[in-house]
Amino acid sequence: MTQHVKAAIEGLAAAVTAEPHRARATFRATTISEGAGLATRSVVRGFEVPLDEPRELGGTDTGPNPVEAVLAALGSCQAIVYRALAAAQGLQLERVEVVATGVLDVRGFLGAAPVSPGFERVTFRTRLTSPEPLERLRALARQVEAQCPVLDVLQRPLDVRGELELVSIPAAGRAA
Repeated sequence: MTQHVKAAIEGLAAAVTAEPHRARATFRATTISEGAGLATRSVVRGFEVPLDEPRELGGTDTGPNPVEAVLAALGSCQAIVYRALAAAQGLQLERVEVVATGVLDVRGFLGAAPVSPGFERVTFRTRLTSPEPLERLRALARQVEAQCPVLDVLQRPLDVRGELELVSIPAAGRAA
């Protein structure tokens, strides 16, 4: 599997080096919420990802909530970048474990206080199990910190824009 990852990374690097205008990638997720509950389903490349809120926050607890999904995305991205870069460098990793924790003040979501509704702080701890020399693993860690896309998204200001499209449905029983 490591050879497959290495070949994929090397192929991608060669392709974008040869044609830099093709380096930009677009990713998309479509999220749908139907009915009265808080559960959603996101469709990403044909995969369905259920998200919900825990019961104590009004959900039915059928999946992680969106802020937990952000933490999972950070941990997954870190682990993937560790694996990809290690494979490209011929480093052996037995296990990558990332524990991400976020702290937020729910009063922001509730509109009960003038505080941000998002995370105040996100921390993560990465545990690498590997037979490689410690200095090589430290160098790999520095590279991962510099190249992890989700970490970058969380650390820097980002241009985010949204638009609203309203679809009116005639009320039942109303004269046409």
